[in-house]
Amino acid sequence: MSETTDFGAPTEFGMHHFYVEIPAAPRDDIYIYEDFGFDGDEARRETVECRLILARELWNKIRDDARRDFNARLKNKKQSIGSWSIGRVKLDRFLGRELCVLGWAAEHASAYECLVICQKWLALRPEERWWLYTKTASEAGLDNQSGQGWRKALYCALSDGSNIKLGTRKKAKTKETLEQEENLTLFDFIEKEDI
Repeated sequence: MSETTDFGAPTEFGMHHFYVEIPAAPRDDIYIYEDFGFDGDEARRETVECRLILARELWNKIRDDARRDFNARLKNKKQSIGSWSIGRVKLDRFLGRELCVLGWAAEHASAYECLVICQKWLALRPEERWWLYTKTASEAGLDNQSGQGWRKALYCALSDGSNIKLGTRKKAKTKETLEQEENLTLFDFIEKEDI
């Protein structure tokens, strides 16, 4: 069994892992990075990407549930457990993916919604979290891609949905309107555009 540090991250130099930057100032944002190391995909070797910038108040709402879940699983594997401390905290690449899913879902949430998001995240199996990470990271996985595609979908799926804004629906066309449109010719459209 190889040696690990923090939340199951390998201690060997150049291994693929995630890390969380936790600043000393109590109101500063939290940064989550993926470090592909020398062990990563050939195209991404030696690349570090910022996956998420999370407001401290939201981080404070989700960190304990993530810590408890990760530590319980690390104990089952007979590995040392981790804690969130000031500075750089490393995570195993799979646990880092799971943390990103939780963070992406919480990045636009209210304090109450964070509780709901954590409970729904805890109900997901690790494999489901990894799949969600892969789908989200391929489309909107960088820190500046907030609120796009799957990233927005994570918030919708894991929150209670109270802050989701839906666009207004167009009124359904009446039978009379449909009949009038069927009788229009090409020249009717040209005349309307000229006006």
